[in-house]
Amino acid sequence: MIRYALACDQAHEFESWFPSSAAYDAQRERGLVGCPVCGSEKVEKQIMAPRLARNDRDPVAGPPAPVPAPGAPEAAAAPQPMALLSEKERELRAMFKAFREHVQKNADHVGERFPDEARKMHYGEIEHRSIYGEASPMEARELIEEGIEIHPLPIIADERN
Repeated sequence: MIRYALACDQAHEFESWFPSSAAYDAQRERGLVGCPVCGSEKVEKQIMAPRLARNDRDPVAGPPAPVPAPGAPEAAAAPQPMALLSEKERELRAMFKAFREHVQKNADHVGERFPDEARKMHYGEIEHRSIYGEASPMEARELIEEGIEIHPLPIIADERN
């Protein structure tokens, strides 16, 4: 396997693995290599240092510590893993977040009583109002089978995920 450092024509840098150099060339010619950020198929290899196996390392000590670049701060924070989201994915995530916040602001949270409260409203036992809460998959299926209209709230992962 070969790992290539790649960049698109919009200067988005990323890495990808290929079985061989010929496989990279064939996939690129067929338009199968694209930027994960913007989707551009205009992708080029970047300069990168080769990784060579070494036999002179002490197996107990592990790999050598990285050497900071000249002029770099001594205690630079380790990069955090992150998912690359396209602009459309970011917009959809923002809409889900806004929808969830709207429901939480304008509806009553009934917690685990949600199935019972929804049934009481559906059958006219209590006045209709906007509610949200928790229901198991089986409870949600039963509500739908009874003709009670429910909708799941999207779960929004932590902003750093």
